[in-house]
Amino acid sequence: MRLRFHRSLDDLNEKLLVMAGMAEQAIQRAVEAYRVRDLSICDLVDRGEVAINRIEREIDQMALDLLAMEQPMAIDLRFTLAVIKINADLERVGDSARNISDRVRDLQRLPQVEVPVDIPRMGSLATGMVRKSIQAFIEADADMAESVLTMDDNVDKLNSLAHTSVLAMMKEKPEFASQALHVLMIARSLERVADHATNVAEDVIFWVRGADVRHHVREADSAVAGESISPN
Repeated sequence: MRLRFHRSLDDLNEKLLVMAGMAEQAIQRAVEAYRVRDLSICDLVDRGEVAINRIEREIDQMALDLLAMEQPMAIDLRFTLAVIKINADLERVGDSARNISDRVRDLQRLPQVEVPVDIPRMGSLATGMVRKSIQAFIEADADMAESVLTMDDNVDKLNSLAHTSVLAMMKEKPEFASQALHVLMIARSLERVADHATNVAEDVIFWVRGADVRHHVREADSAVAGESISPN
């Protein structure tokens, strides 16, 4: 029974990594669609979101089946709970990519204008956070996961700068307010992607250390959920 349980854990792990790759690709495609204004890439994002939603349901069912199979030990229980939470955040990354592609479509219907927001830069940072948080999960590396938490500040600063720039543009060129707002919403979606990557990193720390670090509460100040056990 334990051997079958651990094989199921491995299958769950592999399925989540597939999900992570799809979510990361979705954001990359959405940002590229904005950069080159290519609606065919938006179509790829939309089809990808359908696949992401499907695999999210599969992962949740696999995790629930595991929990029902037997009473897992503390580290296995934390792993399974972390997978369920990470799965939800990755699905929302896919939602954010779809939101960006929708905004790109809206922009295509309007006269093109330069909006002073560095969307490619924000996209690169947010995607990098997703990639690093998943790498931390793969390697069971809580220190790497902690580094993702600090990366979020850079995306937040760019998002704040985007608000300032867009408001200034709307005052100077009110005829381009629609375009500016669409770009601002794209920046907001990327900021949300960074938040989801942060959540993933926090879940990795919970799994590895048994420590709740949500809201950037450090291990020394958080309640430890059971004995700290190495996943290796």
